[in-house]
Amino acid sequence: MPLSPLHTLAIIAVCSAVTLFTRAFPFLFLSKGKTATKYSVYLAQALPPAVMAMLIVYCLRSTPVLASPHGIPEAAAVAAVILLHLWKRNNLLSILGGTVIYMVLLQGVFA
Repeated sequence: MPLSPLHTLAIIAVCSAVTLFTRAFPFLFLSKGKTATKYSVYLAQALPPAVMAMLIVYCLRSTPVLASPHGIPEAAAVAAVILLHLWKRNNLLSILGGTVIYMVLLQGVFA
């Protein structure tokens, strides 16, 4: 059953409002000259590595290690990201370098 244009706009408006609220919440309610709680400091330190680990598992979960190319492009890209990040400490360079290496290997070498 297709949605009416008004219903579609209402869904978009609600999703936009919720997204705006969740992004603005920390700035509106948690930064009024108050010091951060121990829990929020812990979350700020623990969540970025946890999210990155979860993304790595999500991206590599369906890598075919028993069939050609045996996960070589994925392993090379992950290694490139790690090495570039340890070398330059630049997130954008690490992501871009890993993506370029992965696409060159996948589209060129193992095509």
